[in-house]
Amino acid sequence: MINITLKQLRYFEALARHGHFGKAAEACAISQPALSMQIKEMEEVLGASLFERGARQIRLTHFGEVAAERARDILRATEELGDLARASRERLVGRLRIGVIPTVAPYLLPSVVGALTRSYPELDIHVRETVTPNLIDELDEGRLDTAIVALPVSEGTLAETALFSERFVLVRSAREANAPMPSADSLREMRLLLLEEGHCFRDQALSFCNLQSGPPREVLDASSLSTLVQMVSAGMGVTLIPEMAVPVETRSASVAISRFEAPEPTRTIGMVWRRRSPLAGQLTEIADIVRRSAEGLTALRDQPAVS
Repeated sequence: MINITLKQLRYFEALARHGHFGKAAEACAISQPALSMQIKEMEEVLGASLFERGARQIRLTHFGEVAAERARDILRATEELGDLARASRERLVGRLRIGVIPTVAPYLLPSVVGALTRSYPELDIHVRETVTPNLIDELDEGRLDTAIVALPVSEGTLAETALFSERFVLVRSAREANAPMPSADSLREMRLLLLEEGHCFRDQALSFCNLQSGPPREVLDASSLSTLVQMVSAGMGVTLIPEMAVPVETRSASVAISRFEAPEPTRTIGMVWRRRSPLAGQLTEIADIVRRSAEGLTALRDQPAVS
């Protein structure tokens, strides 16, 4: 019988995923020499090399590629066994790994974490903030229990439930507060500031402005909504942000917020998890808590549109 530990499999999977000893060691919260030793011991037990080691990079051998897939299956099954045990209890306890997209996390998480802590005092909440494609991959690999994303995700392996819908608003310099509200088409002629590639909110904004069919006059990219709003405040252009972000992002910015006339651009935020997850019942309950926590966070929801 080959004596490989789950710890070694986790270290191996992390190194296969990151392709870098330092990054894998950081992800596993151990030292790089300790990680290297565990990988070497695993290779000795298997009697085969898992990685080709170069001066600047490492890559999986053919055997390593096959082994990495098997390792992920084993780790996923192990996580599901733990989830089965947790699901059998009356109350949800232990670790809960929640992923959240960056255009939601700073605005929703404070109220959500507080509500979950009050409802489940024995819950150990771990939060992962990244873009949707990464969250979907990590859900599929069993490294997350659930994720809060923009719907739909259209993944057959995932269950999804809508939480709330919110509008997009226009952010422009305070000097333009009384200017006529531009139409979606006229935004094509403006300097439009957007999130960088990979953010679903970028794609939604481009779709509303009908920029898929042709390039705008000028588009500048940023890594966060906060940067976008500060760039607008500095007079660099205009942008769109979700209304949930308005109270936080406009506190220290000299900007004007306006709503579009109907039909307004909107997005639906929801929770997703693996259909086969033993925690599906508990995650449905958590979705209800998240849904209630989101109420009242969109300050502009009931205000009339500016034209």
